[in-house]
Amino acid sequence: LNERIAEKLAELEIDDVDVQQRLERELKRDYHIITASSRLDQIARDFVTHYSYAWETGKAMFVCLDKITCVRMHKLIDFYWQEAIKTKERELTFAADEQDLAWRERQLSWMKETLMAVVVSEEQGEVAKFEKWGLDIKPHRQLLKTGFQLPDGSRLDMEEAFKATTHPFRVAVVCAMWLTGFDVPTLSTLYLDKPLKAHTLMQAIARANRVAEGKNNGLIVDYCGILKNLRKALATFAGAGDEGHGGADDNKDPAKPNEELLQSLNESISFVAEFLRKKNFELHKIVTETGFAKNAAIVQAKEIINQNDETRKRFEVMAREVFNKFKACINCPGINAYRDLRDAINILYKSLQADKEKADISDIMKQLYEIVDGSIDTSCKVSEPKPDSGRIYDISQIDFERLKQEFARSEQKNTTVQSLKQALEKKLARLMMQNPLRTDYQEHYEKLVKEYNQEKDLVLIEKTFEALLKLHEALSHEEKRALREGLDEESLVLFDLLNKPNLNPKEIGKIKQVAMSLLANLKAEHLKFENWQQKESTRDALKQQVYDFLYDERTGLPVDDYEEEEIAEISEKVFLHLYRAYPRLPSPIYSNLV
Repeated sequence: LNERIAEKLAELEIDDVDVQQRLERELKRDYHIITASSRLDQIARDFVTHYSYAWETGKAMFVCLDKITCVRMHKLIDFYWQEAIKTKERELTFAADEQDLAWRERQLSWMKETLMAVVVSEEQGEVAKFEKWGLDIKPHRQLLKTGFQLPDGSRLDMEEAFKATTHPFRVAVVCAMWLTGFDVPTLSTLYLDKPLKAHTLMQAIARANRVAEGKNNGLIVDYCGILKNLRKALATFAGAGDEGHGGADDNKDPAKPNEELLQSLNESISFVAEFLRKKNFELHKIVTETGFAKNAAIVQAKEIINQNDETRKRFEVMAREVFNKFKACINCPGINAYRDLRDAINILYKSLQADKEKADISDIMKQLYEIVDGSIDTSCKVSEPKPDSGRIYDISQIDFERLKQEFARSEQKNTTVQSLKQALEKKLARLMMQNPLRTDYQEHYEKLVKEYNQEKDLVLIEKTFEALLKLHEALSHEEKRALREGLDEESLVLFDLLNKPNLNPKEIGKIKQVAMSLLANLKAEHLKFENWQQKESTRDALKQQVYDFLYDERTGLPVDDYEEEEIAEISEKVFLHLYRAYPRLPSPIYSNLV
């Protein structure tokens, strides 16, 4: 049956041929078997079960025999998808623990926001044709033409929505469109319910074979038995052997067996477990412990991981490998035996990422002050109040000696230093983006990190902590320099570019005025033009405007202090800064400054 339909489809590949009517007429019995309501109903149920279980893997494409079947299948899938949501809502009460509940809630949220759509080409008289089947093509056609509405009221084309990793349009039901020449890297699963062969089959399965971050493999779910055709197609088009062509074995299965996938996953989990075991920590503790003991185990594991930048990166690479391989065999029988250890690794990984995202000096200070307050003898008549959880700590008022003493007693030294480093990296990156001339701070930070990552003892860890605190204090001081100079951050960069040593206060005041006037002049003229960077003429005009302004005795730099060659050199540096910081107005670098 599949062979006959596949051969006939090969003859009817031209878009303007009514495939459904031709197939129904020429292969009447075969067509009605493969499109029988009971069969499609069973496949729709299976799809919902399969894709909702593999919800972490990426986007999916469902390939149907023809346009009518696409709309029928979409209707069935949508019905069973909503039923599955209701079932999973009721099953929330069955969660084994908080971690299981959180996983179920994330899955449920993902299912509720997931969008599915039919993607088929338009044809004359299609409304009446679909109505004969009790189907309405109009909403599907409208969506294809207008796309999805975004929160701001604008609309996003369906192709762009499906290609966008974060957009909830995750399931496309197709028959011919998007099967060839349409690349969606995050498309991970292809559901095939259309007999295909030869090059058409190879082009179809290639949809799931694109590379994307976090994607370890593509998965083909075959509802109509095309494995034999796939072997033949691989023999013809993919090649085999050292020569890279010909000689493929028709009996060789192109898919990896489940046992091999699970063995590879087990090996990756073992690497992580052994990495922690070398530091006397068992990964199973995160699975078996509960409550405060579990939190303590997580803290202990993070201390091992945060020993230095190298150990942290090594863990993160191994963890991502576990996640990728877990996705690769998400539907393999026996996968649940690995879920607990995978989740334990995920807890550590997510905790590290959360530390990085929320890295904030005030938060770190609050945690250390809580250690301080916890060590105060409550029997004393005079004691300091516990810190307010919402308090922002002014680093200029912190007792560094006291903090150093408490850090020495902390059991989370590595994690605290990593958090402090990450907070500094974010602040330093922002300050360097605003003003690249702050290279001294960057070099000082890199030197501290290099020393910290070498073989170190307890004394070096504590010295690094102190040095990072002092660097943060220096960065905070630098952050307020524009205010002290009577400038804003944008003008400060130009002032630094124009300034030179050994100028008297009057000359410095003059240069500040030049910096502010030059920026205002540029914004009013050349910088306001869109895409000014793309044309050589506008770039050259801006360069000339900068030079003329700085060279002019009325508007520019003090003639007695700057040679003509100096002005030309400074003009070039100013232009390079403008090119980097002002692709448009307002500048994306300075527009968020408070």
